[in-house]
Amino acid sequence: MHLDVLDLRNFYYRSALGRRAQKVIRDEMAYVWPEAKGQMVVGFGFAVPLLRPFMADARRVIGLMPGPQGVMPWPPDGPNVSVLCEDTLWPIETGHVDKLIVMHGLETSETPSALLDEAWRVLGPGGRALFIVPNRAGLWSRSDSTPFGYGRPYSFGQLEAQLRKHRFVTERARSSLYQPPSHGRFWRKSSGLLEKLGHKIPIFAPGGVLMIEVSKQMAAPTPPGLTEAVKRPLKALEEIAKPKPETAREIH
Repeated sequence: MHLDVLDLRNFYYRSALGRRAQKVIRDEMAYVWPEAKGQMVVGFGFAVPLLRPFMADARRVIGLMPGPQGVMPWPPDGPNVSVLCEDTLWPIETGHVDKLIVMHGLETSETPSALLDEAWRVLGPGGRALFIVPNRAGLWSRSDSTPFGYGRPYSFGQLEAQLRKHRFVTERARSSLYQPPSHGRFWRKSSGLLEKLGHKIPIFAPGGVLMIEVSKQMAAPTPPGLTEAVKRPLKALEEIAKPKPETAREIH
């Protein structure tokens, strides 16, 4: 089930570990999506900590928060863009979203398959989605002191297979949060170094979260009839296609 919005807010905005995790994941997202000028950007679950970089240039930004989780106004320093919704019924028209971020939404949903169908629906052709979930091999999924310790953790293979089943095309996959989920000051100060080591030497330690970017690819419609002209029609059929008139019979 979904976490409570107050617990999520307190972790990401009122704890040193949560603020550090927010920065690390947001930096990874900025690497994948450096800008969204003129685009519609939507976050589902508790993705609002990652939406701020798009506020200035995006055409529209919306933070969808599932009903069981609850909703809070966001951002605190501007007009509210957060909306309460159902897991599988988002108040967005079909095919209007350019970029979609799902964090603390998929792994805690009781209907993940229907949620992915809804994500597919709102994305426009060629639209991109970024799914951020706990890594089942990482330390963060084993700690109840962070939001990533709840719900169903994934491996890369499991997440990719589930997304592929719902017609998403994988574009790239990354991991993040290589520091231990500890509130200790030493680990927070070492997080930058640990992130660099984790990306360069993945076997050093598994990242706490997995991030998979996918796209929505639509097949071009097939026109009715033959797709190309027949260059050499069968001559045997010419007589059938162009019958000659019967000659008059001779009278004897």
